[in-house]
Amino acid sequence: MIEVKSVDKPDERRDFPKGHLELCELTGLSFGVATFESGWRWSESVKPIAGTDSCEVHHNGFVVQGTIRIRMDDGTEAEIGPGEVFVCTPGHDAWVVGDEQVILYDFAGGASEYAKASA
Repeated sequence: MIEVKSVDKPDERRDFPKGHLELCELTGLSFGVATFESGWRWSESVKPIAGTDSCEVHHNGFVVQGTIRIRMDDGTEAEIGPGEVFVCTPGHDAWVVGDEQVILYDFAGGASEYAKASA
């Protein structure tokens, strides 16, 4: 089996304040391209959609552009910039650092659940 999709033609786009997620669904992989504008913060832009106190999605990511800061519920923090790969487990907040737009790729199965209203 081989499956190919273009990020230029995503299966779905989810818009939220100061950002959006474009999602390509393949067998065994949800691939998301997230775009966050300056001033974006998960707890302000996505929390009302998710309906949880913190982001409960597991992320395997790669930052293409800009800088994002992640704070885990236990207080641990990391700043991630262009060219860096990261893993972030559920239970966190995140925000854009500075004025540059953040573009990141999310390779986790959780991308399909990101910014999706809870049932």
